[in-house]
Amino acid sequence: MKEDLINREEDIAQAAYCIKAMAHPLRLKILCVLGEERASVQEIVDACGTTQSNISQHLAILREKGILASSKESNRVFYYVDDKRTLKLITLMRDVFCPSLN
Repeated sequence: MKEDLINREEDIAQAAYCIKAMAHPLRLKILCVLGEERASVQEIVDACGTTQSNISQHLAILREKGILASSKESNRVFYYVDDKRTLKLITLMRDVFCPSLN
């Protein structure tokens, strides 16, 4: 098992990159709100209780880092977690740190 990890430097680097991007209280809150679902910017704003501008800045960071993806329907943009490995990590974090959302 240890040899598998040592030989997978790219996966370790990607995990560290994702964890670093998630290591902000509001971004963690956004990820807990999303979980396995997709949500519009306004739904995320309502759930997080901050401004749309603030949420949009953090969504852009999460998208830039490859943690979130988005799709557009009419004039609304929906965000969701696109990577299965990242989704597993977020699901675990949500189970541990955001039990009221389960």
